[in-house]
Amino acid sequence: MTRRDFAKLAAAAPLACAGPAFAKINSKIDGVMIGAQTYSFRDLSMDACINGMKDIGLGYAEFWIDKIQPRDGEQLNAWRSNPPMDEIKAVRKKFEDAGIEIYAVNISFRDEFTDQQIDKSFEIAKALGTNRITASSNVDISPRVDKYAQQYQTYVGFHNHDSMRPNEFSTPDDWKKAMEGRSKYICINLDVGHFTAANFDPVSFLEEQHSQILTLHLKDRKKNHGANMPWGQGETDIRGVLQLLKLKKYPIPAMIEYEYNKPGLDTVAEVTKCFNYCKQQLAY
Repeated sequence: MTRRDFAKLAAAAPLACAGPAFAKINSKIDGVMIGAQTYSFRDLSMDACINGMKDIGLGYAEFWIDKIQPRDGEQLNAWRSNPPMDEIKAVRKKFEDAGIEIYAVNISFRDEFTDQQIDKSFEIAKALGTNRITASSNVDISPRVDKYAQQYQTYVGFHNHDSMRPNEFSTPDDWKKAMEGRSKYICINLDVGHFTAANFDPVSFLEEQHSQILTLHLKDRKKNHGANMPWGQGETDIRGVLQLLKLKKYPIPAMIEYEYNKPGLDTVAEVTKCFNYCKQQLAY
């Protein structure tokens, strides 16, 4: 064996010892990226969540940070100020090893966040390997978030509900206010179910604002602040949304957010049904 051969073998050795490589899961359906908000698996452990996504065949995750945050108020405040980056990087590795891309992380900035905690949130995103954050936030926190979004060159999509309360995201005007005068990094995370429940049309809004939309959340709700329903039983035009993504080739992932859970239902089985529904709506 020559020195050159030995050098090649030595270079390859770490790869041989690194364990099996997992191919990335492809969950594009007719060019449309379908993934899951990991809040969908909130009743499962981290490992069970990842295994569930892998078994279903979902290759894009919007990681719900609450999965690893402490719940106690004092501990949570300390965690946000000094998050355990080694633990967070280990989460990233688990998803990568399963072939799942952490496309975005969900960290909901609220008015009580300190500037340090906002800053650290962007470091969390970086540690998870993404430059995208989704956030159920107060409208007036936008300028504070934008400062760090520009610094870290990370996009933030503000998430809507249908509460219609002041200083919360519910209407198109709330996003307009949050984005006015802000950088390109301040965007929209459109929840099509909540948008429908607030009596707005998600299909026309997607077409009008697609360049500002970071990710979509899919769920099926009834209008007039109605209930979350098993998919196909509500009034949300999921088919119209998916078909528009397909037709226009918008590079916007549609994240399944399973919320109609009832006692006795199996989470992985229900998310599988949601994924199959997406496939059906894109098939014609």
